[in-house]
Amino acid sequence: MSQFQKNLALWLVISLLMIMLFNMMTQKDTEQKKLNYTEFLSAVDSGQVASITFQGNQVSGVLADGGKFQTYAPMDDQLIPELKAKGVVLEAKPVDDQGFWFTLLISWGPILLLIAVWIFFMRQMQGGGGKAMSFGKSKAKLLTDTQGLVTFKDVAGVDEAKQELEEVVEFLKDPKKFTKLGGKIPKGVLLVGSPGTGKTLLARSVAGEAGVPFFTISGSDFVEMFVGVGASRVRDLFLQGKKNAPCIIFIDEIDAVGRHRGAGLGGGHDEREQTLNQLLVEMDGFESNEGVILVAATNRPDVLDPALLRPGRFDRQVMVPRPDIKGRHKILMVHSRKVPMSEDVNLEVIAKATPGFSGADLANLINEAALLAARSNKATVEKDDFEAAKDKVLMGAERRSMVITEEEKKVTAYHEAGHALVSLLTPGSDPVHKVSIIPRGRAMGVTMYLPTEEKYSETAKGLNIRIRSLLGGRIAEEITFESVTSGASNDLERVTTIARKMVCEWGMSEKIGPMAFGEKEGGEVFLGRDMGHVKNYSEATAVDIDNEIRRIVNDNYQATRKLLKENQKQLIALSELLLEKETLDSAEILDVVFPDGWPDYLAPKVAESAPEEPPKENDSSSAHSAADSNSVNGEATKVNDEVAPVVEPKEGENPES
Repeated sequence: MSQFQKNLALWLVISLLMIMLFNMMTQKDTEQKKLNYTEFLSAVDSGQVASITFQGNQVSGVLADGGKFQTYAPMDDQLIPELKAKGVVLEAKPVDDQGFWFTLLISWGPILLLIAVWIFFMRQMQGGGGKAMSFGKSKAKLLTDTQGLVTFKDVAGVDEAKQELEEVVEFLKDPKKFTKLGGKIPKGVLLVGSPGTGKTLLARSVAGEAGVPFFTISGSDFVEMFVGVGASRVRDLFLQGKKNAPCIIFIDEIDAVGRHRGAGLGGGHDEREQTLNQLLVEMDGFESNEGVILVAATNRPDVLDPALLRPGRFDRQVMVPRPDIKGRHKILMVHSRKVPMSEDVNLEVIAKATPGFSGADLANLINEAALLAARSNKATVEKDDFEAAKDKVLMGAERRSMVITEEEKKVTAYHEAGHALVSLLTPGSDPVHKVSIIPRGRAMGVTMYLPTEEKYSETAKGLNIRIRSLLGGRIAEEITFESVTSGASNDLERVTTIARKMVCEWGMSEKIGPMAFGEKEGGEVFLGRDMGHVKNYSEATAVDIDNEIRRIVNDNYQATRKLLKENQKQLIALSELLLEKETLDSAEILDVVFPDGWPDYLAPKVAESAPEEPPKENDSSSAHSAADSNSVNGEATKVNDEVAPVVEPKEGENPES
């Protein structure tokens, strides 16, 4: 029987007892009319009494009209003869001795019942986490073997992070191996990484491997509607941990409770800060929590309080990055265990074609491919299903029913052709993988790139090439139609962002020099770290920054315009073929742009981008971090929104925007 059913049964019993007591006390009052002795004698004299029952001095009877009455009669020797003379039916019953306990129950029962209800509520308030009134009790759940246990075999692509956690598990299993050399068990491990990289999965694998109690709770489970609940739940959580030591406590999304103190509009003393203070004390205060290891996960380490991150609380910060090509291959192998795949599916090729994908992205890719195959009533998942799934994941589902005028379609074709042509004619750019003018999601058309290698930093030359590729669509419209559309709005936004970061963050401006402007750290504490942006430069410097941004954009704009003007013939040919076929792969694009043969700087890139065979039409082996998509009228934007030297997408950025 569940806790809810037990509570429901208890409340039913209490309700029935209250009803029974109420009936016992009020039944006689509601059924019988009370008469004093004078009224009783008057009723007898007038012949209104039909029958009488004597029970000691208690007299009850029935009136001639059927009504019932009750009275108390003293010792009267003339009463019986008078009743006989009036023809009243007489009956006598022995005195019903209700006893002391029954009398006590009737008199004290309601009071005792109220006391019992009060005790019940007090026990509920002091009881376990699942009870109705347990405001201050921890909501941590103890994982068991029956709850889909995961082991390290189910984790792939994050070998370094897994190794760090394997050491923690080994310490719990064999602490003497470390303590004999003076080592101490880590008190806390913080898993840091972008969304979808497998932080929670790693924690679940620790639960499966450790063989010790594993408590899990979310950061949002601490603070609720009552003041003081958060700190109380932290205390109870660690109390449970001490009782079950050695054990592991996992707090998911710890930034919900561990945010930097003093930040936010809630003031300097809010409920969340009280909860954080209690967490700091429990992790490393006067009382030690030997054998209790805290594992937490967050994708916002920048907002965590410094006191929470220091050694002694979180001794280790384990980075969980997006996987490289080998990691992606291993992740695909793990997620495809239960998926029947055709022989033409090569997971290594898929891993190569998906740079920037997180573990969650790859799991979603395999799931989408399986759904597409099932929709087509296939027995196995084929290569075409994976290609279609990649297109859907990267750009959204096709919108072939969308009505587009011929003029809009033509503008989109020239826009996408401009992106592709600039990239192909510029040495050092990523190879173009596919161009399409089929509307997908919010995009009117796409230009997809497939990088030949994974980059962890960017050069000034590479960033300028990216700016030129983004400007290619707008300039192609301007050259062809002598006007521009709003389709390039996101292109211009991205170009401005790259140029601003080149000047303000990466020191790539000769005039400004190697300096950084616009400090975010230590912003206005009462506005929060995200809202506070300190302007640490003068107005004159701001003018210089704006001029440098404008110079970078204008220089690349003029260079791109000159390039497309000189190759306008190829632009027209590529656009016309795109209008005819709607989707072009890399080989078809290269044949149009370079009819006399591909240049040397493109040959190795094309070979690497197609490891098995030349791409087919509708082939969507795309790069998650290198596709261009539109949101309005041919507006091309790279799928990878990250333009900083670290190419891994930042948290909160949409790869399809």
